[in-house]
Amino acid sequence: MQFDPFVIPFNIGLYFILIYVITRSVIWFRDLSKPDKLRLQRGFFGIAFGMSLKEIFMESLIHRKILKTNLRLGYMHMSLAFGWFLLILFGTIEADIFGARHLNAPYKAIFFRFFNPEHGKTGFEAAYGFLMDLILAFILSGLLLAVLKRFYSKIVGMKKTTRLKLTDKIALTSLWLIFPSRLLAESFTSGAYGTGSFLTGTLGTWLATFLPARQMAYPFWWLYSLSLGTFFILLPITRYMHIPTELFLIFMRNSGIKTGDKAGTYSEVQTYSCSSCGICIDACQLNFSAGITNIQSAYLMKAIRNNDDVTDIAYNCLMCGRCDQKCPVGIELSPIRMIQRRGGEAENDIRNIYKGYFRSRQSVNPENEIIQANYNFLKEEEPGKTDIIYFAGCMTHLTPAIKKSMVKILDASGLKYNFIDEHGGVCCGRPLMLSGQDKEARELINFNSRMIWKSGAHTLVTSCPICYKVFKESYYLDVKVLHHTQFIKMLIDDGLVKMNFLHKKVVYHSPCDLGRGSGVYCEPKEVISHLARLEKSSFEDENSLCCGGSLANMKLSSSIKKKIALDAVNALTKNNPDILATACPLCKKTFSSVTEIKIADIAEIAAEALIAKPLKIYSSSHLTSIKELANI
Repeated sequence: MQFDPFVIPFNIGLYFILIYVITRSVIWFRDLSKPDKLRLQRGFFGIAFGMSLKEIFMESLIHRKILKTNLRLGYMHMSLAFGWFLLILFGTIEADIFGARHLNAPYKAIFFRFFNPEHGKTGFEAAYGFLMDLILAFILSGLLLAVLKRFYSKIVGMKKTTRLKLTDKIALTSLWLIFPSRLLAESFTSGAYGTGSFLTGTLGTWLATFLPARQMAYPFWWLYSLSLGTFFILLPITRYMHIPTELFLIFMRNSGIKTGDKAGTYSEVQTYSCSSCGICIDACQLNFSAGITNIQSAYLMKAIRNNDDVTDIAYNCLMCGRCDQKCPVGIELSPIRMIQRRGGEAENDIRNIYKGYFRSRQSVNPENEIIQANYNFLKEEEPGKTDIIYFAGCMTHLTPAIKKSMVKILDASGLKYNFIDEHGGVCCGRPLMLSGQDKEARELINFNSRMIWKSGAHTLVTSCPICYKVFKESYYLDVKVLHHTQFIKMLIDDGLVKMNFLHKKVVYHSPCDLGRGSGVYCEPKEVISHLARLEKSSFEDENSLCCGGSLANMKLSSSIKKKIALDAVNALTKNNPDILATACPLCKKTFSSVTEIKIADIAEIAAEALIAKPLKIYSSSHLTSIKELANI
């Protein structure tokens, strides 16, 4: 049996990481809920299995998402991941075909040239040697980019990379040493025996001209083995744990397992699947507009893994979802951040604020008023029967032009509707959710749900994307929930309103909760295109910029929020449109405070273009078409 002591570090590291990953996977599976266990089991024996294998190849190895976003960065990741996979795959085949026996120990494939130093001189052996050198050159090209990225991130099109702790630095150094040490070990061996191909053979021949190649090869085989062993042993306690964990995540996700609203196995697997690639840092507006570079999702994931206090990181976020869209692993970053907001010192601070609020209203039991107050100061009225409910929401009441525009459009449509919060009402509950106050939010949800149920409406229209999102996701209503841009498009398509073309250039800003948060991209732009000339922007759809006025951030000063807003306005209006249109009252209010450019909600543009017609009220029997269109 061929064996040498230098393979021991590699063997220790390899079997350690195999045992660790298997044990960790068993623990994760054990801790899953019964429904999630069943989902995962079914996923291994259904179409989800094939989907997972495809995703592993396309994303974990090829890194398709990163390649689409950043070619240089994608190539760097692909060359290291896919290149290493090819090196192992073809190395195993090489050891099986050209070795002394079949089914060799793993180290035989990794250190094949050491145990077969004269391999590769002629024929098929030489051709195979060329292939192995080509794969190694592919990996080394990516490694060169990785080293340059660490010291000068702009080389791969990134503004900033993540900061590393000591163990990460040691693991990174060992990773960097793996492939150069293999190159030198194989080159010195090739130089001593006259073998090798275009890379190892050429370099080995040159080194042998002034160095004792045979004696020099052995220390580099040791370095190769030590680098591999060190990397494998450090992998579970560093960011590189994402390599095996991501595979488990992909199978879980394709089996239908979701994050939910509480910490659990799936959220833990996602946390360990973060590679700290830094893409979320570049995507974050707090980075490129406010210079805040220590709160992005990569740092949140790292802090959770290290059991650090995440209060400041969790709350200092716009919750705009830009990082969710950019994450190449597909981690549900915003839901995980929401989980971290539930509990801790920050939640207690918020509770104290609300306690003071309810004490001012002479709560009967001041120690338990948060849960028991039930918002008794609000009078629950009979809304009256109707077909359509219009819910303006808090922010729309603070931007009355939007509210007036929607009333004008609704009146012109002739549909039977009820402006349910016309004279004030209850918040949808989303701001409380964003601050981690789920129980308090549920009080508001229950109140609004009763009002909507009593109305008998089949459609709920809201002007605020925040309201739209929470009505869609957190309410249990037997109604169709539509944002007013969807509703206006339906009215236009159904011929219930007529509008002029305004001959104005309009650029559209997609609000975070409407676009990335709810997937509503087309309808707002289609309405604008019907009314005006829609201009292209560099920040459309998933890449849209946050206005900076987010209710989700409790940490930012007003000056920083204004800076974010101004940067967004400047980016969106560089082609000098007549109107910067949005579909969110908060975005309109935020943008209007930092610029003289005309900011308008789509409802305002539609109301301006509206052609007046005699008022006609349609009964429920005339609403077949509008009901069908509501099924979107």
